[in-house]
Amino acid sequence: MSSQLHGTQTFDKSKRAELKFSDEAMATVQKIKSSYPEGKQKSALLPVLHIAQAEFGGWLSPETMDYVAAVLAIQPIEVFEVASFYTMYNLKPVGKCVLEVCQTSSCWLNGAEDIVNYIEKKLNIKVGETTKDGMFTLKVVECLGSCGTAPMLQCGASYHENLTYDKIDSLLETYRTESRQRNYTDLDYKNTL
Repeated sequence: MSSQLHGTQTFDKSKRAELKFSDEAMATVQKIKSSYPEGKQKSALLPVLHIAQAEFGGWLSPETMDYVAAVLAIQPIEVFEVASFYTMYNLKPVGKCVLEVCQTSSCWLNGAEDIVNYIEKKLNIKVGETTKDGMFTLKVVECLGSCGTAPMLQCGASYHENLTYDKIDSLLETYRTESRQRNYTDLDYKNTL
């Protein structure tokens, strides 16, 4: 994968050689792949990227995307095209907790902009930035499908709805106390495969 395809990130062959899914993750990947007909393994790309992001530090490095391409027997550019399209994939290092605040109509009309401003002040960061301690990254995203409970944000697999400043304070304190990486794979997908 060329560094031109991944912006400022360069490809490191030695880092790529070190990448390997854990046995549990690889078993899940193989089960997902087996859900699709032979030759259609690219269909497994979205969930496999979630697994890769969770396994390799919360973001998709060029080496990680190359590894996913090899696992699915597709071209690295195919992985990059998908990973760079969706906001749920991170192409640079992020905090343990990525706070994705919905900014679409319902949320915006119900105060999402105020929520974003509050989080920025509370964490002393702007949208797209990560706190100095590496705990939180703040993003704004398009519709997360929770219009009836706006404003809302997603962190990993968890939705937080009907947000108020008090709820934000409680949420940030809980996440800071837990001090763990939160991923989309936090849901138990094994029971759905």
